[in-house]
Amino acid sequence: MLTALIALGVLAVIIGLVLGYAAIRFRVASDPVVERIDALLPQTQCGQCTYAGCRPYAEAIAAGEADINQCPPGGEVTIHALADLLGVDPKPLNPEHGEHSEKTVVLIDEQVCIGCTLCIQACPVDAILGAAKQMHTVIANECTGCDLCIPPCPVECIHVVPLGTTTGNWSWPLPDTESDEVQQSA
Repeated sequence: MLTALIALGVLAVIIGLVLGYAAIRFRVASDPVVERIDALLPQTQCGQCTYAGCRPYAEAIAAGEADINQCPPGGEVTIHALADLLGVDPKPLNPEHGEHSEKTVVLIDEQVCIGCTLCIQACPVDAILGAAKQMHTVIANECTGCDLCIPPCPVECIHVVPLGTTTGNWSWPLPDTESDEVQQSA
């Protein structure tokens, strides 16, 4: 019995060493361009760009398979940032993918919620908290406003509300290039 335990212990150590070596030796480094593109995207994981999330969209942009103007949640700010990063001209947002709108979050009417968990399963960022047959609630700081939780809700207890401007989410607006050109020519 003791010999079997020692043999299993030695075998576990050998396998661990082999796996550790393989992890170091055959590690695949990620593409730094993909990382930088992904960092510019809004991380809503909404799928409006026709990709499963922001990371696959970033990979498609880096591979030349997708255009930089397919992200409605990012809007013009993201399009300009991507254009600057990639050294291409900015384009207007492609209307096939939706329109840019004010950032929103969802709220669940806890009096109406039946605890079906369909919204939890639909949320790509795990911003909904709850259990089966119990009321659910939204962690507003985690909600990206993708609205993917609304269609599966059978009792329509999920409501979209605009995210108010706070010191935590406010940013400088982009300069208006047309008014700058007018001022320079005057």
